[in-house]
Amino acid sequence: MTYALRRVGLVLARASQVLGEEPYYHEFLEGLERVLAPAGISVLVKVVTDRAAERATYARWQQRSRVAGVILVDLAPDDDRVTLVAELDLPAVVIGDPSTAPGLSTVWTDDAGFARAAVGFLADLGHRTVGHVAGPMAFAHTQLRRRGFQTEAAARGLTLRTAEGDYSWQAGADAAGELLAAGPDGVAGPDGVAGLTAIVFDNDLMALGGLHAIEERGLHVPRDMSIVAWDDSALCQLAVPPLSAMSHDVEQIGELAAEAMLEAMARRGPRVYQAPHASIMARSSTAKVSAGSDAAAS
Repeated sequence: MTYALRRVGLVLARASQVLGEEPYYHEFLEGLERVLAPAGISVLVKVVTDRAAERATYARWQQRSRVAGVILVDLAPDDDRVTLVAELDLPAVVIGDPSTAPGLSTVWTDDAGFARAAVGFLADLGHRTVGHVAGPMAFAHTQLRRRGFQTEAAARGLTLRTAEGDYSWQAGADAAGELLAAGPDGVAGPDGVAGLTAIVFDNDLMALGGLHAIEERGLHVPRDMSIVAWDDSALCQLAVPPLSAMSHDVEQIGELAAEAMLEAMARRGPRVYQAPHASIMARSSTAKVSAGSDAAAS
């Protein structure tokens, strides 16, 4: 099959520093290009500052016939980008839950289910109060993860403490500090971490920032605090101690997105592509709760 335009667009509305440091999109692009390159199709990546600039980019690309289709990421519920690409008659594929993208093909990971698995993993180690440092709560996948954490914590009788970051190292450090400073009611105070013994971070960079903040306060990982990162990477594996992580095959997610993109460019109907199952890679940053760990203080 041939295509009049041999370029697919990907717009990322994130801080360029985070994108430069975070392995996720590097791995995603490798998978994407592994399928598209043999078809003679390249990937055009543009980093913008906000959603308005992203929407303007799609309109400009379509007006100037720059791309044959686009891949949408980080969708919010009722995201207006879904309507926009339909109005522009621009083939599109969404990386996200099918509920966010009616009429478009999606590559879907079970964020809520994997979040429940992460809580279950920690509960089985004896943790009773768990923290979750989420990415931006405006994103649908973040909301699904949070819902999964809340559901499993309630089912297991666990207490869940929450904070939010922007996927950067500094955000992870700041959010960990916020959780460590919280009293029994979750409000910052002089009472220490109130039994908090584990924190799950929504990406590897925030987990590394959290590790630094925890150790800076004189706490030991994993004796006093266990850490789990979302998205396994070389950064997790090379950390000291190595970080337990929710492992996804990100390159295969990229490959599925490329296959979906080829179908969309051929004007075939939308379908849902299920991403590979994710699993916990247990490493030295997590351990069973010790007798004195719930007495840790900020």
